[in-house]
Amino acid sequence: MPIDSRLIEYRDGENRCEGFFVADAQADRPLPAVLIAHTWAGRNAFVEAKARQLAGQGYAAFALDMYGDGRTGSTPEECAQLMSPLMENRSRLQARIKAGLDCLRAQAEVDAHKIAAMGFCFGGLCVLDLARSGADLQGIVSFHGLLTPPETSADVPITAKILVLHGHDDPMAPPEQIIALGRELTDRGADWQMHLFGHTAHAFTNPDANDPGLGTVYHPAADRRSWRYLMDFLDEVLE
Repeated sequence: MPIDSRLIEYRDGENRCEGFFVADAQADRPLPAVLIAHTWAGRNAFVEAKARQLAGQGYAAFALDMYGDGRTGSTPEECAQLMSPLMENRSRLQARIKAGLDCLRAQAEVDAHKIAAMGFCFGGLCVLDLARSGADLQGIVSFHGLLTPPETSADVPITAKILVLHGHDDPMAPPEQIIALGRELTDRGADWQMHLFGHTAHAFTNPDANDPGLGTVYHPAADRRSWRYLMDFLDEVLE
């Protein structure tokens, strides 16, 4: 399957963002699409590779830019500096990811009525906040995401189906936060499911994660299993 990819500039107010779009070059119909929210490192090779994988499975995919101008971090300090303003202003975060969703929906290759969103780590929080905002899309998938809700949230039902893929030993979002998220999603009327991987820490999908002290450790089996859960979920919600 020949794959076309391109960088797309879009705006969140005055903020310039640059996302990575990829889709089957020979598709003869609009494609179901997946929005991908990046880790705290920004829109880098990791999420672009995920976009290419999804395109190979017949989806259009868009790795968005939460930081603007395609900025990325290469150290924990740089990543934290990029992420903190959005973590401290969740309304701003929700507006930024909504701008990415609007950009994806506007692409000619995309079926605007068949869109899901997925995110890793910080990106997991971003897509959960997209669902919390009441955004109109079919599904949300969080991979080892941050789970804390915003201080204030739209008093609207969550209509997107939710899949949470999480390590039981994740120090950044421990089991009590999983339980709290389940209560929140139930109260908001969401169709949700969660899969916990035992003996699994944060960042389990990233082969470069190898910092037990920080709690970020790649787990090949959890990586493989979680991708299968994703494929089944997308098949269901974007059919």
